[in-house]
Amino acid sequence: MTDIEYRLPQRLELRTDLPGPASVALAARRAAVVAAGVSSTAPVFAADADGGVIVDVDGNSLIDLGSGIAVTSVGASDAKVAAAVAAQAAHFTHTCFMITPYEGYVAVAERLVALTPGHHEKRVVLFNSGAEAVENAVKVARLATGRQAVVAFDHAYHGRTNLTMALTAKSMPYKQNFGPFAPEVYRMPMSYPFRDQPGLTGVEAAQRAIGMIEKQIGAQSLAAIVLEPIQGEGGFIVPAPGFLPTLVAWARENGVVFIADEVQTGFARTGNWFASEDEGIVPDLITLAKGIAGGMPLSAVVGRADLLDAVHPGGLGGTYGGNPVACAAALATLDRMAEYDLPGRAAALGARAKQTLTDLAADVPAIGDVRGRGLMLAVEFVGADGITPDAALTKAVAARCLEQGVLVLTCGTYGNVIRLLPPLVIAEETLDEGLAILVDTIRALAGAQAEVSA
Repeated sequence: MTDIEYRLPQRLELRTDLPGPASVALAARRAAVVAAGVSSTAPVFAADADGGVIVDVDGNSLIDLGSGIAVTSVGASDAKVAAAVAAQAAHFTHTCFMITPYEGYVAVAERLVALTPGHHEKRVVLFNSGAEAVENAVKVARLATGRQAVVAFDHAYHGRTNLTMALTAKSMPYKQNFGPFAPEVYRMPMSYPFRDQPGLTGVEAAQRAIGMIEKQIGAQSLAAIVLEPIQGEGGFIVPAPGFLPTLVAWARENGVVFIADEVQTGFARTGNWFASEDEGIVPDLITLAKGIAGGMPLSAVVGRADLLDAVHPGGLGGTYGGNPVACAAALATLDRMAEYDLPGRAAALGARAKQTLTDLAADVPAIGDVRGRGLMLAVEFVGADGITPDAALTKAVAARCLEQGVLVLTCGTYGNVIRLLPPLVIAEETLDEGLAILVDTIRALAGAQAEVSA
């Protein structure tokens, strides 16, 4: 793997309890002015970050196994990205592409056309967030097909806008009391190998969903299927082989637009540039964000030219969509990903990490499943029966890891999954140190739980 130079020491160092006094003081200021509905995983406030570490305002250096929910794949302060941002900001920070266009937007679109799956003619439109990208992909599909219905899946997460809340499966905290939601959204069963009927294949799971679509909606009324190739917030659910190709084939046969939501899986995260490549599928439209621009707000819809060009002039866009500073960051980020071969790095480091977790699972009955690809990995915790979700243990593991300076994230429809999303540039030794603490924590807490149950 390519050697990476870091600005900060890539090690765990705790100088205070967490949170330290400076973070406590900032938390008091926050409580007085920031809405209570905005929550944070960690009780510490960041002062610096680089590679695989975050340094808080008290000087504690934490190992980052979350990368801001799969955003800072090249690190949170990559020198090339920072220089590109500064250089663009020195010229202009905004003109609005819909008013006075600029080369950066075009250059990003060119790169995305070349990188995304398929060799067909494509078009690109840029936005700010993943939810915006998903919402606009659905708009395009509805206009281009003249149909209204949209299918999403169990355990899906697609955003927090009104339409994307309708697409999202989990109620609390994303949808609770925020309705009514956008109409003509239908939910189908996902392929979830750990929780599916034993022996159910990916093809059979897809046929189950297709049968329900044909019965409840009718192919002639369906504009789009929206699906994460690996579900994110729902629990890093990797569908069984054959599930996605079967759905894509049916969609093509019936004029239904297949939208791959790669907001979390995209840009080298799973060991390929995009998770759709893992499955050998070519989406009609693909939605992108998170890892695209090294932490700057940018998202995209990329897909078939005939679909995106069907929209009338002015029908797509937004004041900040494709901001020039964010575009500069994206171009530098994509350069860095290629320079460091981050797809290959994610595959290699991910294989090592997954083996560590798989070996652990063989000794710890509380681990029901270890899954994922590349550096998008998950551990699902269960009760003594081997299937009932154990959200309490999951929460306790994450909290104990944080106490020791390792930031991990939880997810899952049942709140019982630890997800690992380290920066793709994390040092091998830093990843190993973070995993060792996670492994020891799971052993300790799962063992204590077993003793209590006995």
